[in-house]
Amino acid sequence: MDAAVKKAVIYAEHGALLGVADTMLAQRIAREVERRAGAAPVTLASSLARAREMAGRIAPEAILLDDELLKGQPLAEELRHFAAIAGVILLAPLERQTEVAKLLAAGDIEFVARAGDFVPVAAALIERRLQWAEKSESILRPPWAQSPGDLGAVFRHEINNPLTGILGNAELVLAHRERLTAVDTQRLQTVVDLSVRLRETIRRLSNAWEHPHDTLKSA
Repeated sequence: MDAAVKKAVIYAEHGALLGVADTMLAQRIAREVERRAGAAPVTLASSLARAREMAGRIAPEAILLDDELLKGQPLAEELRHFAAIAGVILLAPLERQTEVAKLLAAGDIEFVARAGDFVPVAAALIERRLQWAEKSESILRPPWAQSPGDLGAVFRHEINNPLTGILGNAELVLAHRERLTAVDTQRLQTVVDLSVRLRETIRRLSNAWEHPHDTLKSA
């Protein structure tokens, strides 16, 4: 096992996986990520098979996938596979954005167009994913006793109540979709879809917090 892979295994919880066919490009992105994220390990994979193997082995917190790595494979299907493991950032020509519009709208992936100086943009998105993972981990990590006992109520009231307002207002505006452009309608529908998804996530988190034994039994 090479040094980079060893480092990624040790710090797997905070690592990034770059599935990029062009080795020089992968190294440029890796250097930029390391410059931004400090000690966060970066693992490189120059083939789809290698990316799949490493994703399963190190459980990265962020995955960058180059569309050139996926040639001949169903794009959406491969993205869903990796998105089930970690946050995915797709690097591809701008015209491919329409192929993954549903995944983008659902928040399952992020998109970086391979145009201009895209390396800093890709690295910034990876850094953000790593930061989100670190914050989530610090909030939800045991011991549970150190967290507020009414965290379930906090989830419901402090987050769900404003979210319900956002969802309700978006649906009211959508009720007059005949007055909206197609683009505005799609954007509002995205707000609705993501709000519903977030509300369901909050419900599950709240239930898991208030009924941990039931959650363990069902696992």
